Amino acid sequence: MSNAATSGVNGIDKILYGGLPRGSSIIVEGSPGTGKTTLGVQFLYHGAVECGEPGIYITFEEFPQQIYQDMRAFGWDLRELEKRNLLRVVSIKPDLLLKQMKTPDGLFEQMIREIDCQRIVVDSISLFQYMNKNPEEIREVLYILKNIFRKHNLTALLISEHRKSIDDQISFEHYVVDGVIHLSLEEQMTKYRKRTLEITKMRGRKFVEGEHIYRITERGIHLIPALSIVDDAIVASPNQMTTGIDRLDKLLSGGIPKGSSIILDTNSKANYSFLVASIVSERIKQGDRVLAMPSSLNGIADTQRLYRLFDVDLEQICRQKGMYFIEHMDREIPPGFEEAVLDAKNLSNEQYLSYLKEKVLPVIQEGVENGENWFLYYDLNTKFSVRGADFVRRFFAEETAWARSAGVTVFALCNFAEITGESASYLERTSNCIMRTWVDGNYQYLQITKSPSGKVSEPYLVELIPEKPYIQLV
Repeated sequence: MSNAATSGVNGIDKILYGGLPRGSSIIVEGSPGTGKTTLGVQFLYHGAVECGEPGIYITFEEFPQQIYQDMRAFGWDLRELEKRNLLRVVSIKPDLLLKQMKTPDGLFEQMIREIDCQRIVVDSISLFQYMNKNPEEIREVLYILKNIFRKHNLTALLISEHRKSIDDQISFEHYVVDGVIHLSLEEQMTKYRKRTLEITKMRGRKFVEGEHIYRITERGIHLIPALSIVDDAIVASPNQMTTGIDRLDKLLSGGIPKGSSIILDTNSKANYSFLVASIVSERIKQGDRVLAMPSSLNGIADTQRLYRLFDVDLEQICRQKGMYFIEHMDREIPPGFEEAVLDAKNLSNEQYLSYLKEKVLPVIQEGVENGENWFLYYDLNTKFSVRGADFVRRFFAEETAWARSAGVTVFALCNFAEITGESASYLERTSNCIMRTWVDGNYQYLQITKSPSGKVSEPYLVELIPEKPYIQLV
């Protein structure tokens, strides 16, 4: 048996990487109308019908008849499950329930044995709070519930009415239980209401943080994760190229697709040099020929020193005609790189474009026809400042279209915040993939906001490490 009890809500199981921890006690809290009861019954119905795990629904305020009728709207025939000993719907007073739970071989234990119960929902534990004003008594009740559920290895959902003021009592509830699922219903765009689910705690289970939108449909609760979940087990195709960073390859469903166009949206505060060097050096090691345009901040000499950290000798690669540079800045060319540098600093836009079309692109096209792989990397920030926005937009569209048709991969660096919104939107539409890396406080993050597979990642922390590739995503 799996250590996860699936909830019956695919989206919830997805953000929990499989389901609820089996044998745990979890609070489901929210204001009236958020669907707490629906979620609880859906959990039991799914367990009984799909998993062969009988369950008990305990209600303090509703009569069973009302529960049967309400759940019919979702196509759930609870009476039929009761006939098959897969479910019990029990209406009981809170104090009587506690008494029976503490009584050896009492009614509670008899019901568990009778149907081999594995799941339970209590709706709602808020009544214990109203009955017992003494905080110590409330704590004792919670401990009793949790310990008895654990004794019988029951996976329990404890429904709770959420109150806006978070006092010590509510904090204690969260402390005692194994998990907390919060449902909320908020106004959206004046006319609409937005339902969101957030997991704030789940012992022994990895989960996706943040708010996730859900709907109450004719089949119950349907949740859409805020960010697509990327499975760890990814098999790269021959047309996908490794970035040299394991987690980044997984976020890209195996690596960078050959012939795609990728933009890294970043700024001077973020350390992107190791990320870029890892990607480009992997292409060099795989035998790709590279055309690169250095940034205005880091010239060829700086690039050479950086790539040595990745066991790549750029001077040797250039002598073997494996890499070329387009230089827009007026700076010294290091010895050994003279024949690999295309000096573009004094060329007008028209001259520059003509040079590329007449001298550079034919070389790449010939190489592609002869079975070579080409990888283009350049700093769009530099091109914007030197060539202007109109030129970049027109040229980038032409280049990416040509690159896709030729199977050439384009990787560009850009700071969307420094260009116009129109230019940023245009580049984003034209590209197959957008990576964002930024600094927030003392931490750097990376997120895939657009990918060829359509998947968007959650933000990952960028951690510096002492060995290659010198960064890892956590």
